[in-house]
Amino acid sequence: MRDPITVGGHLRIRPFNTAESYPEQRLDNDLCQAVVAGDTVYLRGQVPQDLDTGENVGVGDAEAQAEQVMTNVATLLAEAGASAEHVVSCTVYLTDIRHREPVYRVLGRHLKGVYPVFTGLVVSALARPEWLVEVTVVAVRP
Repeated sequence: MRDPITVGGHLRIRPFNTAESYPEQRLDNDLCQAVVAGDTVYLRGQVPQDLDTGENVGVGDAEAQAEQVMTNVATLLAEAGASAEHVVSCTVYLTDIRHREPVYRVLGRHLKGVYPVFTGLVVSALARPEWLVEVTVVAVRP
């Protein structure tokens, strides 16, 4: 994991280059997992991949993938000085509508009592074929 950096006056958490993350796709984009801009925390779409090892988790199991996604969300929010209670917006991308119930049960458990705005979309694919769910989050620190 790389140390956070500040660019444009905003803190960038876990910066990386896509050439390292997606070598098969021949990309070269400088990205990060989270940006803190003032009191707002923006998380990159979180997928069922361990943030430290890059290992895919729960291949073929939407519920297990959602658990890994929410583990990533909690980790990144903590690194940004926030927690689940600070989440204001959540967008869920599913590759199959049949994954909605198991994924939403997991997210609902992790966000119980938070009441964020929530949008769910079904998409034809995510960046890797084994990924069934991706979640983006916006949080506002007090």
